Order: sequence, then structure tokens, then C-alpha cells
Amino acid sequence: MAISAKDVAALRAKTGCGMMECKKALTEANGDFDEAIKVLREKGLSVAAKKADRIAAEGIVDIMVNDTGDVAAMIEVNAETDFVAKNATFQEFVKGLLKVLLAERPANIEAFMACKYDNDFTVEAKLKDMIFTIGENMTIRRFVIVEGTMSTYIHGKGTTGVIITFDADDTAKNNPGFAEFAKNIALQVAAMPCLYLDKESVPAADLEEEKQILMTQIKNDEANAKKPDNIIEKMVMGKIGKFYEKNCLTEQLYVKDDSLTVGKYVEATAKEFGGKIAITGFYSFEKGEGLQKREDNFADEIAKMVNKE
Repeated sequence: MAISAKDVAALRAKTGCGMMECKKALTEANGDFDEAIKVLREKGLSVAAKKADRIAAEGIVDIMVNDTGDVAAMIEVNAETDFVAKNATFQEFVKGLLKVLLAERPANIEAFMACKYDNDFTVEAKLKDMIFTIGENMTIRRFVIVEGTMSTYIHGKGTTGVIITFDADDTAKNNPGFAEFAKNIALQVAAMPCLYLDKESVPAADLEEEKQILMTQIKNDEANAKKPDNIIEKMVMGKIGKFYEKNCLTEQLYVKDDSLTVGKYVEATAKEFGGKIAITGFYSFEKGEGLQKREDNFADEIAKMVNKE
């Protein structure tokens, strides 16, 4: 039967798939609109499976806070190219995922994948549908759901996301300057990535490993070869201070006033507000952190194109 351009356009508007794919699906379904959608989804599962091994290290980190401001969800969703990360359809998909997280509070990725995304899809099915529609491999890499008094920050349109949690009394929280103070701590973590909240948060094994590295470095310096172990130990402890300053949030120099550490900035703000404030935790996602990056060899791509002609 003849398939009209109007029908093809309507199916494309409904699914987001290409014109030719929509026409093929309608032809296969003998013009039945619902059956054509089913055909496209089935093809989408196949396409998603074929693309699963392709590197997806671009994408976006995004955050959504509930209406009452006491629960936030942060997610990293990866795609193959930065071009897709800037795609409005992809960004809308990520926003939809955040809404599901806030509504369902899944315990892990597996549980999240089984959640309903909308009336038509689970999260897993919607992800596969997006892979088919947009044409790139995508992965939902990680998420976190945080409750309590907090501040959030997204840097670089989704390059880095930060959530900071606080223990603060009503006097401090109700101060007009608290929101700005909290945002400053979030900015600190985005600007100066760290591993631990404070000295007490550093695992003993990590600290011991750092001491051994420093001791080896000092002993390998010929100038220190004849120094006794107790002197070398003191030198190590002197350098541990730098380790804390780099890796512990409260020990870092505050980026907006390097005459203060972050811990001292918190103390000064609490005193100014006449209340109590403590940072209780932080969560930071950097897009593609630790993932293998896709490397395009454009010379090879051009050679392939030439050879096809």
C-alpha cells in the first residue's frame, strides 16, 4: 500500500526516528501506525545491542532538587560525542531520569533500570529507545540521591556536578547569607577536587600508604641518605600536612580568600550568623572521569570514505 508523507511525518514526530526508518516501518506494518511504532522499538533494541561496545565517555552530569529543597538527585549519563550531550532531546531524557530518581529513590542502577520512565517505557527500555533514535551508544553510569540541608552546583553546562550536605541549626539556616555561604562550599569542591571531608575521614591505610611514598621519596634523595630515621620521620610528617591540604576539604585553602582554610571559613560564618554549621559530606561527579576516551583518527576515516567511492 502507498505510504503518505503525512503519515511518515506523524510517525517521525512521535518517535524521533529518521524519515526513511519511519517509512520502512510503516511499509512493514502495512500502514498501521501502532504496529509501526512497535517495529521501530524492536529495531531499537537490536541497534542498542550493536552499539553497546562503542565508547561512551562524553555526556552530561545533571542535578535536580525536589520542591521542598531537602532531596536532590545527581546523575551522569554518557554518550559517544559532545554533540549529542548538547542535543535538547538528550538533555530532556536526562531530566526525565532525574524525575524518576526523585520519585522512586532506587537503591542502585539495576533497580533504577527497572523503574517506569513513563507510561510506555521502563528506564532501560527508554535508554535503548534513545540509542536507536539518536544513533549513539549511551550509558547511565552512576547516580546519587541525597537528603537534608544541602547546596548544589553544576559547572560547565554539565561537566561537573557537586552536592554539599550540612548540619546547621535554624539560626544559621535562616540567615539570609546561608544560601550564598553553602554555594561557596559547592564552588570550592568544583574548583578544587578533593578525596576526603577532613583529616578524620582519611582511612588509616591511605594515610600509611602516603607516608611510605613520602619516606621513599625522601630516602631516594642523596642529600638525605645519611640522615637518621627519626629525622626522616619528622620530614614525612611535615609533608603530610600538604597531603591534608590538597585532599581534605576542610584543610584546603578557601578559593575566595586564601588567608583562610575552608574549615576556618565555616567557623567564621557560623560565628557571624550566631549559629552552628558543619559540613557533613560532599558528592562530586566529573563527566567521563576515569573512562576511556574515544579517539577518532580522521585520516583513517577519510581513507575509508575515499576507498568507498
